[in-house]
Amino acid sequence: MTCHNCQTSCNRFGKHRNGLQRFRCSQCRKTFTEDHAQPLGDMRLPTEKSIAILKLLVEGMSIRSIERVTQVHRDTIMRLLLVAGTRCSALLDTKMRNLRPRYLQVDEIWTFVAKKARKARHEESKEIGDQWVFVAMDAETKLVASFRIGKRTWENTFGFMDDLYKRIEDGNRVQLTTDGFHFYRQAVPKAFDLDVDFAQLVKLYGDYGQHDADAKYSPSPIVEVISKVRAGDPDPKHISTSFVERQNLTMRMHMRRFTRLTNAFSKKLSHLKAAISLHFAYYNLCRVHASLRITPGMQAGISDHVWDIAELLA
Repeated sequence: MTCHNCQTSCNRFGKHRNGLQRFRCSQCRKTFTEDHAQPLGDMRLPTEKSIAILKLLVEGMSIRSIERVTQVHRDTIMRLLLVAGTRCSALLDTKMRNLRPRYLQVDEIWTFVAKKARKARHEESKEIGDQWVFVAMDAETKLVASFRIGKRTWENTFGFMDDLYKRIEDGNRVQLTTDGFHFYRQAVPKAFDLDVDFAQLVKLYGDYGQHDADAKYSPSPIVEVISKVRAGDPDPKHISTSFVERQNLTMRMHMRRFTRLTNAFSKKLSHLKAAISLHFAYYNLCRVHASLRITPGMQAGISDHVWDIAELLA
């Protein structure tokens, strides 16, 4: 081993606390460890413990519960979440390219940061309050092809659709089904032009007054479902949002911050985005789907094996 400062040969000098060989220069007396990969950047948390923490995060455990189980401070857990979320976001951006889906389903799921919209003040940051997660899923492979976090605005709707279109292989025509959100009517044709068979599934709900007091948290009953063809010639048999709506349950079960009526909600938008990126990377590449018996990534042909969490950090 050669000293980085003196360019002279160094002697072994015991072991580092993480098990790596240490060296000390005989001239400047500085010590350093052998070159090694640093999947967590500047974090000193052992890789094995980091993987254990991330496994608990993707299985829906809260930050403070993980703190009690692993004896790692919650601030360290949240810093690890940000590092992992950044890595997963970059990984998904690279992997989710040249996709060949036939039937795409799109939906949004509501959450909030720090406080709900009705309690947010006008002078507070736009990151505070209601947030929506736009999700696009391949109905056949169950792969989440694209997602976006933000307000339910025209800019975010079009940005989401434009990103989804860029991830699909050129010449691959898809059938796209969304819910009745009105911004999709302009966003889908603008992003996809004529390369799409587009339909909207509009659900009409009954009044909350139909429930008794004991069922006030139950959803309103669906009165009618109307399918509307917006572009192209979609197959009526595949005008559905059932699979992507089922993904909403998966998100609420595997991300504690999506659990309703708790204090586990996101306090910062950056942590919400990191948690969602980690979830979808784990869902697409690591988690074996119950009906497919393989991961969605393997079913879609973008992966040839079941990934482990260490690969997400590499």
